[in-house]
Amino acid sequence: MARSSTRPTSRDVASAAGVSQAAVSLVLGDKWRGRVSETTAQRVRQAATDLGYRPNLAARNLRLGHTRTVLLVVPALTTEFFAGVYTGAARVAAQHGFGVVLYPSPEGVGPARDPFASAQAALDGVIASSMAADALTAISGDQLPLVMLDSDPAGSLGAATVNLDITDGVRQVADHLLGLGHRHLLHLAADVPSWTFRIRARALADRLAATPGTRLGTAHAPITIDAARAAAEAALTAPGPRPTAIVCDDDKLAAGAYKAARRLGLRIPDDISVTGLDDLALATALDPELTTVRLDAELFGERGMQALLAVLDGREPEHGDIPVHLVPRASTAPPRPS
Repeated sequence: MARSSTRPTSRDVASAAGVSQAAVSLVLGDKWRGRVSETTAQRVRQAATDLGYRPNLAARNLRLGHTRTVLLVVPALTTEFFAGVYTGAARVAAQHGFGVVLYPSPEGVGPARDPFASAQAALDGVIASSMAADALTAISGDQLPLVMLDSDPAGSLGAATVNLDITDGVRQVADHLLGLGHRHLLHLAADVPSWTFRIRARALADRLAATPGTRLGTAHAPITIDAARAAAEAALTAPGPRPTAIVCDDDKLAAGAYKAARRLGLRIPDDISVTGLDDLALATALDPELTTVRLDAELFGERGMQALLAVLDGREPEHGDIPVHLVPRASTAPPRPS
């Protein structure tokens, strides 16, 4: 039998299933448990499928005063890390009937134009990376239910924060290099004014300060391969003893350090060890493959979305940083005897 061209309604589903419209609403809103039987729920779902019924979400949202839309504010998508964050957030959002709008700050970090005529009118909440805090302020996202990623819990704008255990990741890197015998390290630090990079520098300095006979130099660079190459080359040719290992805040910075080492005729890891942080696809494309810290971007996005759903429901979000772990590869080895 041919279907009518008229869009089926909940009344049609109720009639086909032999139940009330209220029962249809309960079943399709996933609020039926304890109120209608499993058999009735299956009958309603089957009738909706047979009729091709889709709830009118626009009308429902107008009644409830919600759009079921979340904004994810991130730096420009220059690596796959934030694409993974989006994937994880969108997966959890879809399970709860929400959509996620991805808004990368056009300049990577800094002010951005409002992506909506009125962000507050179009959104139920915001998930934002601290690396894009200026963009967040520009769209008044800090006036909405807000979850901050990679942000200082003590000074966060948001109702909740979700963090990776970056401090422990940096400690794992430092312990790995110290265990190999390295005592003179160069920190190739991301030149980005963000909490997540400040705590990397602090964790590395604290770990080395606890080990006698260590030295730590620092070179700053924007997160681009060319900038990292120039900064690493300058640091490696500066007067005085050369460091035996370079600790990079990001895998892309590590790629720049590789280029600097090769320009100077240094072999990795024979003459100098290099570590990264992220475990992007780039890490195994480099030769030798990069020792780095694996960050689970999708889990990060999932936890961010779960925290926002908790805030919207008036529940307490899950606490505790997301564990990270070192992936040792061929870019690190004991230093040459002096």
